[in-house]
Amino acid sequence: MSSSLTTYRKKRNFKKTKEPAGKKRVSSKRLKFVIQQHAARAMHYDVRLEIGGVMVSWAVPKGPSLNPATKRLAIMTEDHPMEYRTFEGIIPKGEYGAGPVIVWDRGTYKNLRDVSMKASLKAGRIEIFLYGKKVYGAFALVRTSAADAEKSQWLLIKMRDEYAHARKNPVSTQPESVKTGKTIKDWKKKIKEMEKKEK
Repeated sequence: MSSSLTTYRKKRNFKKTKEPAGKKRVSSKRLKFVIQQHAARAMHYDVRLEIGGVMVSWAVPKGPSLNPATKRLAIMTEDHPMEYRTFEGIIPKGEYGAGPVIVWDRGTYKNLRDVSMKASLKAGRIEIFLYGKKVYGAFALVRTSAADAEKSQWLLIKMRDEYAHARKNPVSTQPESVKTGKTIKDWKKKIKEMEKKEK
């Protein structure tokens, strides 16, 4: 098991949650990304980039913005397995991150820097081009706090290009999953129905 997934696995009971246990894999030729909307204790968006055979992850409370003038706080979390990029469903009560998760956007990405993604991650500056369905174009992730991997603070910033938009906001206008078409509200409704049946 990859040491980078140790924290991920320690936080979860895979007999109770349907989240994938996963394993570290060889990076693919076309690097993948996913943005998952997650209604845990607080609503947020998990931005995950394939780096070194795992999904390196940041929690972005307000989700990505297409406006270069808007800087979004991004808090680094534990690495997730590659299999997590397709996970959508309900993390049960009592489990870490309990609540519904949807695949809000996904696709591939390209490294825009002359150094490797691992080197960019270590240096605290990532510049990438996202080929998503809702989020498209060049973005930067810039570390603003100490270099500790988990819980370090970064900024997610839309870089200036032809895909930047000051007013367009897919977070508010496109709430549905690109995988199933369901929204977080749909999953919350299902949770209530499940709770009624259990009573």
